[in-house]
Amino acid sequence: MKPYHTYTVAKEHADLTVEEYLKQILQYSGRKIQKLTRQKGILLNGKPVYLQRKIKPADTLRVLILADTAHGLQPEPGIIEILYEDDWLLVLNKPAYQLVHPTGQTTSGTLANYLAYELQQRGTAGTVRPLHRLDRETSGCVIFAKDSRSQFILEQQLKTHLLKRTYRALVKGMIQPPSGVVDAPIGPHPNLPNRRAINPAGERAVTYYRTIGSFDGATLLELNLATGRTHQIRVHLAHLGCPVIGDAMYGLRTSWMPRQALHAAAVSFQHIKNGQEITVYAPLPADFSQAVDFCTKM
Repeated sequence: MKPYHTYTVAKEHADLTVEEYLKQILQYSGRKIQKLTRQKGILLNGKPVYLQRKIKPADTLRVLILADTAHGLQPEPGIIEILYEDDWLLVLNKPAYQLVHPTGQTTSGTLANYLAYELQQRGTAGTVRPLHRLDRETSGCVIFAKDSRSQFILEQQLKTHLLKRTYRALVKGMIQPPSGVVDAPIGPHPNLPNRRAINPAGERAVTYYRTIGSFDGATLLELNLATGRTHQIRVHLAHLGCPVIGDAMYGLRTSWMPRQALHAAAVSFQHIKNGQEITVYAPLPADFSQAVDFCTKM
């Protein structure tokens, strides 16, 4: 028997068409609606229905739950730390040195490989959908949507800044002013293909920061992103003359922090079902905490 989501039409949604209800109220994408139509997966009061049919209060709309495929991602046993989970999404705590998803020559050992295996073991295997990514050396919160509709809704929250990402960074020097905003476009580096740089022809990038700890020669920052450009925080902080400690690409490695001291400390979003704001925190990993302790003793 095919699985369906079931919705009851409220009075305020009367006279919308089925298509309008799916797009505006349920936030299904046009592509998803096309797939549902091809599979006759939209039922109004138990019967197939045209998209332009108007709905009435108390009508029952049933929408087929489409089977997802893993798109070649190989499930692989491994340790994952689940910080939050509900019927629509998970928030995982990514350790440093692990990729979020296979890319380039790396096809195994990623957070997505391990999550795919976890879902397979539960008997709920489907597409692994990371909403955003972190650099290999950056630790902390990563959101994974469990289905395409949830992914679409969360992506809209990301675009409208309802979904917020908060970071911790330990940087070289004393940043001035102690709090502020960096609004500087980021684009390809003119000479180094793997790097990004402040570039007037690049895409707008906005980073908010505030000092939460000051040491002799180092500063602990809290940062929030209004945009999500590649290497954004690292490029912006280097632009201010305070590169992330341990960042070999935009700063310098150190013996006491052998990777970039950058951590995705929290994510906030609106619950997909009831709109309630939820904030999920990832504790500082041991190496980051030890680096902060080292700075306090310098």
